[in-house]
Amino acid sequence: MDLPTFWFLLITVLFVGYFILEGFDFGVGILLPVLGRDDRERRVLINTIGPVWDGNEVWLITAAGALFAAFPGWYASLFSGLYLPLLLVLLALIFRGVAFEYRHKRPEAGWKARWDLAIFLGSLIPAAIWGVVLGNLLRGVPLDARHDYTGGLLDLLNPYALLGGATTTGLFVTHGAVFLALKTSGEIRTRAGRLAARAAATTAALTAAFLAVGLTIRHTPAAVGLAVAAALALAGTLAATRVRREGWAFVGTAAAIGLTVATLFAALFPNVLPSTTDPAGTLTIDNAASSPYTLKVMTWVAAFFTPVVLAYQGWTYWVFRKRIGVANIPR
Repeated sequence: MDLPTFWFLLITVLFVGYFILEGFDFGVGILLPVLGRDDRERRVLINTIGPVWDGNEVWLITAAGALFAAFPGWYASLFSGLYLPLLLVLLALIFRGVAFEYRHKRPEAGWKARWDLAIFLGSLIPAAIWGVVLGNLLRGVPLDARHDYTGGLLDLLNPYALLGGATTTGLFVTHGAVFLALKTSGEIRTRAGRLAARAAATTAALTAAFLAVGLTIRHTPAAVGLAVAAALALAGTLAATRVRREGWAFVGTAAAIGLTVATLFAALFPNVLPSTTDPAGTLTIDNAASSPYTLKVMTWVAAFFTPVVLAYQGWTYWVFRKRIGVANIPR
């Protein structure tokens, strides 16, 4: 395997990890006004992701950094073409992080309600936009022969990309509900389990449609295999939520999200950003990659730091593994 292909696979893994981990804390944020009926219940929900949400975002920073260094052409065309949606994601993530830090600073109900709205919107907006980005990534965007984006904002809001937005939102809501059923106790756990069972059916239908349409646009044998595996993972999630097996349901939603993202990248290979207007504008692994020396240095850096980051994050999840409930929240 050559280095450009290795880095394409590694960037795929980083995005898979990001969507799995950030997916459930986006879901918790979206469900905050649904499952949290009073301030103490909402504090329970926030505390389930409090120790891990910022660590989950490290995967996005790492993926974007790797994309910039390994495939500067891909990074430039993607981030300039999708500038407005990605700027909106960045602003939403900033407001969401500020809300986590400032919500408890004052006791007034109005103060907390405003930050709760920021957490909700800061979770919902990225959840939907990431699906739009993935849909456009697979479908392709208007690029000229110099790989410059020639379309407008409305070109990004095509039906397939909007289906992608609905799919990732559904996946993250289901993932979040399953996570809450796994991490909480008492009435919140019961409500989260019921919501997960209802959301899983709709999410399975959306994901099946998104993958089926995507594979008609472009596909590879690996992408077809991964899509079948994603469908099986969703079926397992449906079964596990119905019988209240929360651990298996969480494995199912994590696998479904990871396999869905992997399907899109596998279908894309060996392209990285297809052009819908000029075949000469299509970016591939070969014409978008950095120099062999740059990729070699990056490989050594990744070989040293990746195990350290994984070990630290695994330790964090282990330390905060216990369930929490309203009884753990002081009045």
